[in-house]
Amino acid sequence: MPVFPQLERLFWMHQQIKDHRYPNAPRLAEQFEVSEKTAQRDVACLRDRLCAPLEFDHRRNGYYYDDPFYELPCLPASQQEVLCLLMARRLLDQAAGGYIGRELESLKEKIFAAESRIGLTPEAAQRVFSATWSGYSPAQEETFRLTSWALIHHRPIRFDYHSPIADETTYRIAEPHHLQHYMASWVLTAFCRNRHAWRKFYLARMDNLRTLEPPFEPRPESEWRPLLDSAFGLFQGDDTTAVTLRFTPFRARWIREQHWHPAQQLSELPGGGLELTLPAADFREIKMRVLQFGADCEVIEPEALRREIEQEIEKLGRLYRKETVQA
Repeated sequence: MPVFPQLERLFWMHQQIKDHRYPNAPRLAEQFEVSEKTAQRDVACLRDRLCAPLEFDHRRNGYYYDDPFYELPCLPASQQEVLCLLMARRLLDQAAGGYIGRELESLKEKIFAAESRIGLTPEAAQRVFSATWSGYSPAQEETFRLTSWALIHHRPIRFDYHSPIADETTYRIAEPHHLQHYMASWVLTAFCRNRHAWRKFYLARMDNLRTLEPPFEPRPESEWRPLLDSAFGLFQGDDTTAVTLRFTPFRARWIREQHWHPAQQLSELPGGGLELTLPAADFREIKMRVLQFGADCEVIEPEALRREIEQEIEKLGRLYRKETVQA
């Protein structure tokens, strides 16, 4: 028997009892067009499995709770569902100043209290699973909480924003549309009223955030969705360039296993090498990835990116030759 139809019947039965309407099995069967035997099994489930303090009032020909404060426990959860909850807590907790962790902790306690036969304890999940990030920017708890609320309720926000590029702080008013968990940092896609354009803001760089009235009308998703995944990395845009990287046979063993972008294309080369092609709207992030692999990765195209890599290598060469001479 499917679980959710039965849950719907149990919720109806519970609410009827809380409203002092004294339901019984025949009325439950009539309400949901099931047999009386099915309805009787539902009543037994409510009493025996969910431990409801059911009593039958013969004068009213219906059920009531001996304890008027009884409430249904949380929905029973499978081991896989609880595992996903615990892993989500481990993955997201540090990126929002502990706020997500505390909220998921509360939900976790309710689920474990409602279903003790899961076979997976929070302590076991803590011991066997972990998430490690480096180089990310954790958001302040209050900033994350207010931003999330503003997203759901379509409220503008105002905040001070620090830009490491210009090393200055500017005052912004923005309409939040999407919050992205990118490389363990929270990044907000919003329409900036100061710049009259779409911008991305790291929550970690926001200070003095406040929500504003009145609510705004969300802009079409077609306007901001390309800002999320049209190109490689965080920097997006309509004008993308195809970037082709060639990896040595040694490095190709790992690259074959990796997913860099939904539109990526892999081409096998003689001898075991590999070429990876993907769209990029900005060279800053892809440039860092190329340098990460050193001589195991060569930029084939575009020529502009290849020149930038060459220039960076020349700077590195001068830097290390200088240190060698000084030593």
